[in-house]
This record gives sequence, C-alpha cells and structure tokens, in this order.
Amino acid sequence: MDQHLVFLLFGLANGAIYAALALTLVVTYRSSGVINFATGGLAALGAYTYAFLRRGELLIPIPGLPKTVDLGSELTFWGAAAISVVITSLFGLLLYVLVFRPLRDVPPVGKAVASIGVMLMLSGLYTVRLGDTGITTEPILPVESWKIAGANVTSDRVWFAIVILGITIALAASFKFTRFGLLTRAAAESEKGAYVSGIQPDRIAAVNWMISGAVAAVAGILIAPIVPLTPNLFTLLIVPALAAAVIGNFQRLLPAVIAGLVIGMVQSELTYLKGQHDWLPTSGRDEMLVLLLILIVLVVRAKPLPSRGVVVRPALGRAPRPRSILLPTVVGTLLGTVGVLTLSGDWLIALISGFIFSVIGLSLVIVTGYAGQISLAQLTLAGVAGFAMGRLIDGGVPFPVAPILAALIAAAIGVVVGLPALRIRGLPVAVVTLATAVAIEAFWFHNLDFVSVSGQDIDGPTIFGIDLSARVGFEYPRKEFAFLCLAVLVAVAVSVAKLRTSRLGSQMLAVRANEKAAAGAGIPVVRVKIIAFAMGAFTAGLGGSMLSYFQANITFITFSVFLGLTVFATTYLAGITSVSGGVLSGVVGAGGLLALGINEGLGFGGDLYPVLSGFGLVTILMTQPEGIVGPFHNWLDARRRAKIADQQAVAVQALEGHLEPQDPLPGGDVVLRARDVQVRYGGVVAVDGVDLEVREGTIVGLIGPNGAGKTTLLDAMSGFTRSTGAVELLGNDLSSLKPHQRVRASMGRTFQHTELYEDLSVTENIVVGAAAAQGREPKGLDETLELLGLSDVAEVPVAELSQGRRQLVSIGRALIGNPRVLLLDEPAGGLDSRESQWLGQRLRTLRDSGVTILLIDHDMHLVLNLCDDIYVLNFGKVIAHGVPAQIRADRAVADAYLGTTHADQEVVS
Repeated sequence: MDQHLVFLLFGLANGAIYAALALTLVVTYRSSGVINFATGGLAALGAYTYAFLRRGELLIPIPGLPKTVDLGSELTFWGAAAISVVITSLFGLLLYVLVFRPLRDVPPVGKAVASIGVMLMLSGLYTVRLGDTGITTEPILPVESWKIAGANVTSDRVWFAIVILGITIALAASFKFTRFGLLTRAAAESEKGAYVSGIQPDRIAAVNWMISGAVAAVAGILIAPIVPLTPNLFTLLIVPALAAAVIGNFQRLLPAVIAGLVIGMVQSELTYLKGQHDWLPTSGRDEMLVLLLILIVLVVRAKPLPSRGVVVRPALGRAPRPRSILLPTVVGTLLGTVGVLTLSGDWLIALISGFIFSVIGLSLVIVTGYAGQISLAQLTLAGVAGFAMGRLIDGGVPFPVAPILAALIAAAIGVVVGLPALRIRGLPVAVVTLATAVAIEAFWFHNLDFVSVSGQDIDGPTIFGIDLSARVGFEYPRKEFAFLCLAVLVAVAVSVAKLRTSRLGSQMLAVRANEKAAAGAGIPVVRVKIIAFAMGAFTAGLGGSMLSYFQANITFITFSVFLGLTVFATTYLAGITSVSGGVLSGVVGAGGLLALGINEGLGFGGDLYPVLSGFGLVTILMTQPEGIVGPFHNWLDARRRAKIADQQAVAVQALEGHLEPQDPLPGGDVVLRARDVQVRYGGVVAVDGVDLEVREGTIVGLIGPNGAGKTTLLDAMSGFTRSTGAVELLGNDLSSLKPHQRVRASMGRTFQHTELYEDLSVTENIVVGAAAAQGREPKGLDETLELLGLSDVAEVPVAELSQGRRQLVSIGRALIGNPRVLLLDEPAGGLDSRESQWLGQRLRTLRDSGVTILLIDHDMHLVLNLCDDIYVLNFGKVIAHGVPAQIRADRAVADAYLGTTHADQEVVS
C-alpha cells in the first residue's frame, strides 16, 4: 500500500499541470466558446519569461529583435512571477482582441483551428529564439521529504497541487458570488440576451482571457523548476488537460481541476503497476488512459442527432463541385512532369515532399472537407500504414501490394478512430482524434516492442524489374520515384474529385451540413461517417507509404502528432473543402516548394516557417474561410453565374397561379396510421395519445396553435423523437426503425427549415434523397424536376433560389425516393400569399401523381383550400377531425386556433 500511495502522490506534479491547463481551458471556453489548443503555448510563455527574469533578463520572443534585454540584476521570485503573470495575461488579452474577437461569429470549429494556428506560431517562435536546449530554474516550492501514511513523499508536488486547488476555489467562488461571475455566466448562457440586458460580452470575454493567461502562467512558472523547459514541452500536455476539461464539461472549474489531478496520479500509478505486471504495455499507458476517459465521458453524454431547436451552423466553407476533371488533371500532370524533369537537389526533394503531403492533405479533404468530421489524426494514420508496410515488406510482400495492404490496415484503424463520431460531432470529434493520435504514437511508434531504436527500415519499390527507389547509391532523390509519387497524387486527386461529384459525395456533404436533415432524406448517417473515415484513412495510408519509401527509414518523429497538427493547419490554410486546396497543401507545407522558396529567397531558417504558416492560417480564417483557393473558386462561380443569367431570370420571376378549392377526395385504403402516440419530455406531455389516419391519394392537414405538438408528432412518426404507441406504414409497424430506415420504408419527410445543402446544386440536393429508395425504383430525376417546375434551374446552387423554389427543392429531395407518403412540415413557411398559392398547385399536382401527403402549415387559406382531411391538435391532443368545411365550422377549433375570421366566413376561392 505504501508504494501505491508514493506513486499516486508522485503523480501530483503532472496532475497539477493538467489541472492548471484544464482550468485555463474552462475559463476560456466559458467566456468565448473557444477550445484553446494554444493554452500550452501560454503556459510556456509564462515559464520562459519567469526563467529569464530570474537571470536578470527580459525575453523578447519576436524575431529580428534582441533575444533578451539585460535588466542589470536578477529578480526575486515574487518580482519575476508577478511580471511573468502580467505579461502572459496581457498576451491572452492580445490574442482575444486581435484573433478571437474578430472570429466571434465564426463557428467553434473555426475558432479551434485558429487556436491551432496560434499554437504553431508560439511553438515556432520558441524554437527559433531558444532552440531545443532545456532551461531550468531554482526550486520555488519547499522541497522536503514528508511521510504520509507511512510513505515518503516530496513536498513540492503536494504544494503544487494545493496551490492549483487554491486558485481554483478562489476563481470558482468569484464566479459564483461576485457580480463579474454573474455577468460571465449570463454572457455564456446567451450573448444576445447579455446585450439586451446591458452586458458587454466582449469585455467579459476579454477579462476572462486575461484570467486564463494568468492561470496558464502560474502553471508554467510552477513547473519550470521541476522539468527543463523546451519549446514543445507544454504543447501535447494539452491532451490530458482536454480530458480533464471534458470531464468538467468545459463549464465546471472544480471538477475539471480534480479530474486533472486524478489523471496525473493514476498515470503515475500505472508506471508502478507496469513494474509489477509484465502484461501492461511498455509505453502508451498514460495516453490510453486519457483517451479512454475522453471516450467514456463524451460518448455517454452525447446524443445521436441534434435535438429539435438546436441551431446547426456551418462549420466549414463551401465544397465546390468540380466543373471539369479532365482539364485540371491534364494541366496538373503536365506541371508536375515539368517540375520532375527540370528540378534537382533540394528543389526536387521539396517537390516530392509536396506530392506526398498533398495526398495526405486530400485525405483531410475527404474526412473533414466533405464529411465534416474534424480529424487531427490523419498523419498518425499515415504512420500506421508506414510502419505496417515495413513489416509487410520484411515478410516478402512486393510492391504495389505492400502499400495497398498497408493503406487498408490504416483504413481499418481509421474506422476505429471514427467510431466515436457516430455519437458525437464537431469539436469533440477533434478532441477524440487528437487523443487517439497521441495514444497510437505512444503505444506503437514509441514502443520498442514494435519498433527498434534505429527505427523501421523500408526497402524501395520495384516493379517489373524497374527500380523506383528514392535512393540508389549516391543518387537522391531519383526522378523515377518522383514520377511514382506524381502518379499516386494524380490518381488520388481524380478519385477525390469523382467522389465529390458522386452520390456518396453528396451524401457526405449532406451529413456535414445537417445530420438530422440527412437522416430525414434517407441517408444512413452512421454508414456515411464510417465510410468517410475509412476512405480518408486509406488515402492517408497511401501518403504514409510513399513517405516511408521516400525516407527509407522511419521513426516516430516522421509521423509525430505535432507535425500532424501542422499538416491539418496547412490543409485548412490551403482549402480543406476542395481538391485544389488539398493539392495546394503540399506546395505550401513546411517541406514544400513554397517553404524552400521563402527560405532561399529571404535567407531565414526553416524553423520560422511554422510561425508564418500559423500566422497565415489565422489571417485566412479572418478573411477567406475557404482557404487560399477561395478567391479562385469565387472567380469561377462569378463566370458560371454569368452563363446562367437567363435561368436565374426564370428562377426569380413572379410566380403566377391561383389555388381553386375542390371537393375533398375520400381516398383509398389507410396507408399511414398513428395509434395512441405519446411523447413526453420529463414531466411534460408534448403529444398525448394521438390517433391519426392518412388515406391513399389524399392530402391530410395537421393544424393547431404554436406548441400544440404538430412537429413533435411528425418527429415521432418519422423516428426523430422517442415515443410510445404505434406508427404503421402500409400495415407495417415502424416503431423499432431508425429515421433513415423509416424513410426507406416509403416515408418521405421535410422539415420546418428547408435544411438544404448550400454547397450543392438543385440536382445534387434532390439526388441526395435517392438513398431513400433502397429496395425500390427511385423516381426519375427529370420526372421529379418537371413535376415540381425546377427543370430550368437544375444546375443552379440552391443558395441562389427564391424561398418558394427552395421549398420545392426540399420536397423534391423527399420525392425522388418515391415515397408512398410524404410528411411536409410548414412548406409554405416564409412565402407570401402568391407563392403559397403557387406551392399549393404544385402539391395538388403531386397528389394527383399518386403521392399521399400529410401537411403541417399555418397558412389557413392554403390548408382549407388544399386538404381533403384535417386533424386539429391542441396541447398534444386531437380536438377535431374532418373535412375542411367541418373544421371551418367547428367552434372549438375556432376558439383554440382559427378565430372568428375563418369560423364565420366561407372558404375563399
């Protein structure tokens, strides 16, 4: 027991670091919604500043200026600590004012990417200015041997934990009991509400950024005497700190700090247990623990799909559809060929490196740009393929089988990496993939049980007697290998472009835009995510295989997590949502042609390039969310718009038509039935035992006041809300089916908000819904477009359409799946009376074509003139049912909803 306690207490030092960084993360996130990956960089700034002040020098981390300023004498602890805390606090304020305040309207993913850019800048600056030599300082806290429960413990670790706990308690108390804390909580709950209440969220966030900078500085100062300071010391300490912040839900200070302390203690205990149990892994134990904690907390808390009322904001820029694949392929191949034939030496090395990292960049285009899953593990997956290929080659597997098999192994690992994304989305996915990358690197790449001290040797590729190796004797790099890498890049780029124009690519973009709407269109969201991770990992694996061939010997350094973050940032900078951006990422990457050109032209060391790329990333985020290639895509779009001006004139012309009332149709057999359907949210009954029938060939209206339970009933019938009772379609019980399975069972669905995919054209938006026709023949695209009057704008992006036509595109997406029953939720929402009448004509045409419709809408003129049968809900109950004339004359309906206007007047024709 004594040894267990010794190791647990020994881990307090690391635990206190994690706790302090977690505290910083929570304070920052609560006030500004930023998961600040640069928190470790702030801690390093405080630590370095303190260390140099203790020597009597002021550190100047800005290149071009003197590294330090001599202060004439060494500062005391309190003087150095106070100045370091103030400087780091002011730097936190500077970050907010110059970077994150301008990005306040950017989605959280964009803010997180900006923080990665800041992290790269800070780490690069420390490397350029200070090198890799560790810097130490004198002890701060008392270093004594304490005897606790019979175990000898060094006192400074205990004091470290006590200090962090004290700071946490003080901060928690201030947030809870002071006016500033109240204002912070109010601003975190609702920024708009804060403005209405006279609170200035910007000032609140600025102060909290200063507080987080101060806390980070304290952490850096306290760790400086314990561990020698190096530029990347704090960078990846952010991962266990993220785990602690996740446990605190990025909101609660004390739970996050306690979690950080416990993580450090348990990691230390695992070190002791390794000495007692040989079956424990040699390395990677600590990282696996962190990953496990993150997975358990996030997956348990997550909801399968965004709840109703959640605002789904686009996290990424457009993913433009390639208008031509042949021409860019020919031009790109010719340019690459000319480069291989004319370049040599360092320039050819940079060109080959660019080819390889473009392939890895394209893997990010698939998984992040298309599918919207923020993966920070792509270079690690490339490393999985690289190390696996080394084993395959040693086993006699020839080229090209070895790299393909290695890429398939990476794809399998990629699926495992992507599994948490089935229940979580957005920034939590980024946290999980980063933790996974760190765990894989520690467990595999660093593990001497798997990789020798000298690394993994890779024999060069040979096919049909042709040696394609990167090096033969003193010849390096060889043009034969350069052409191999060019061929792989061209094949991957064409494949990714084809993916964007395919039905699967449209489904990925649909999932990226709105998972709930995608499921409502019959898209299997889970399968699409898994396919995206698998395809992205396979592509990264091909790049990792080429990189391994290029270097001939690989170590963990080749595929380090920090370099992986740089690759992600570079791809985001170039344009992570397009093929052109993925290809360009290799050119602008740290080892590419641009970096070499800047180095040769300006004459500074390559270590400064990460600083420039980080600065470029932050700047691009502020000005062009689609990356460097964004302006080029805008220019192409402008040219295309000029060509379809005539089509646009048709799209915005005045809509004509008048909806004439007709006698209600009796309809055929019941095709959709709800029996005793009930939906409860805690103690609130939203839908209370509803019975409803929809007969074939009719339009059935579902009306009622706001909050009556109409949309909730549709959500229950289509599987988006848990309910009791039974829902039957064509005599089959749907109660156990998921949303996309109900859609495939012949139930179409649209939503209150059209939930269209702005990146896609009218045709692409509609074709996405063809997934719903699995097992039966989908309705023809041309037939659907003609039926809805959309043929003239088939290739126009939906963002350029009028609201009326956008509603029809939403209906078309559900219609192409050839459903027997179509559920429409407020299709006339946002339309004026003329557009609504025109929409009603189209819906009647749909009914006459054989589609049965269940319709929610607040336009009573439309509903009473269009529907054959109407149900009225109020407080979750059906209060009336009948043909329009009966509903119009029902006094209870008039009192609850229609009012005297509709009750006392004839239906207006």
